[in-house]
Amino acid sequence: MTNKNIIKIRKKLDNLDNLFLKLIKKRQLLVNEVLKNKNFKKDIVDKKRIKIIIKNIKKKSIKNKIDPKITNKIWKAMIRAFIDYEYRNFKK
Repeated sequence: MTNKNIIKIRKKLDNLDNLFLKLIKKRQLLVNEVLKNKNFKKDIVDKKRIKIIIKNIKKKSIKNKIDPKITNKIWKAMIRAFIDYEYRNFKK
């Protein structure tokens, strides 16, 4: 692979990263809406829902030929990050 090819591919990766940022922003706005509807800090973590999300992501990953270890790590990290965000922004 030549340097030119790598540069082209990296440009495509950068464009994808920009799309991810837009999606994360949309997700944050939705999390803000959920947070407004939580009355107690103890409501922030819903272990049952997290289990369901992780299970569904694994199924969808396999169906779409995506390495489920990658998506598992990404979703767990994203969920942890948003839980942290919710704790930092909880106002009741």
